[in-house]
Amino acid sequence: MSFRIKFAISVFACIFLAGVSCAWAQQKGQWVPGQFGLNAGAIPAPGVTYANLALNYSASQLNGPNGNSLNVPGVTGTYSFWVDENIAYFVPEHKILGGYYMPYIDLNYATGSLVADITGTNLSTGGGGSGFADTYVQPLNMGWHFGKRVDFTAGYGFFAPTGRFTQGASNNVGSGYWGNAITSGTTLYITKNQATTANLTTAWEIHGEKHGTDITPGQTFTDEWGFGQVLPLKKDLSQLAQIGFVGYDQWQVSHSSGTLPVGGTPGIPESLIPFYSVHAVGVQVNFILPAKNLLAFLKYYDEYRALARPEGRTIAFGFSYTFRIPKPAPPKPAAPKP
Repeated sequence: MSFRIKFAISVFACIFLAGVSCAWAQQKGQWVPGQFGLNAGAIPAPGVTYANLALNYSASQLNGPNGNSLNVPGVTGTYSFWVDENIAYFVPEHKILGGYYMPYIDLNYATGSLVADITGTNLSTGGGGSGFADTYVQPLNMGWHFGKRVDFTAGYGFFAPTGRFTQGASNNVGSGYWGNAITSGTTLYITKNQATTANLTTAWEIHGEKHGTDITPGQTFTDEWGFGQVLPLKKDLSQLAQIGFVGYDQWQVSHSSGTLPVGGTPGIPESLIPFYSVHAVGVQVNFILPAKNLLAFLKYYDEYRALARPEGRTIAFGFSYTFRIPKPAPPKPAAPKP
């Protein structure tokens, strides 16, 4: 997951701590909202599934801890990033514990720092780089079909700090710390033909210490949701469209630890920094070729509330394709009519 950062000068206003006017910083988590929407609990067919997701985030408004826009004199510019995610799932044919084992890996190309470290004098301590970013691996991931009404997945993954990172550098790509994520995905089929769905993804992040500092970012919780409807584009159901409403919510749920250096001063405790959160709604459109195991998607989210962080919009698009292993048997020819 990647970030491209463009801010002319300072972004966050100063607040008063212990009677001293100080800059404050916010260390974001590693999960970028907008990863999932419709079909959150769907389980790929046995084989290898490759998915590509391109995601852009852009914001020109920065909010304070009460959700108010910070109109700081002289502050101009936007905060934006691009990420190109390359995701590979493997699903064996045979069930385990009544479900399907489905580990995956996500290799990312970044156009900026993976995590923005927002301070009172600069949006990021390093965000102008590009290249291979942090890697997400989900070695434990299981999926179950509960009848014809519910698909559910649960797993554990980790963020490996493979992206370039040096504390204070201007061309960082990675976050500089390890992260852990406990995830789930649920799809509820509202109608018997499974055309109408309600979907929910959750991710709980627990972070390690940031390299070169004593800062450990606070834990983060994210949910991503969607309500979708499948519409046939051809009578034989060889081409389908799926449309729906989607959204995401993300909260910092525990204090960061360590000390934030401020200029030449010893710094202030990270535990005094306000918690961040963000909420967004949007739409998703999918084009599906069931017989070809191919799905293409486009998603747009507009953030309607953000605390202690930028407020903007997210666009994501891409596709997924499954290489079936073993290949399904061809359909038997129909018996001749008497």
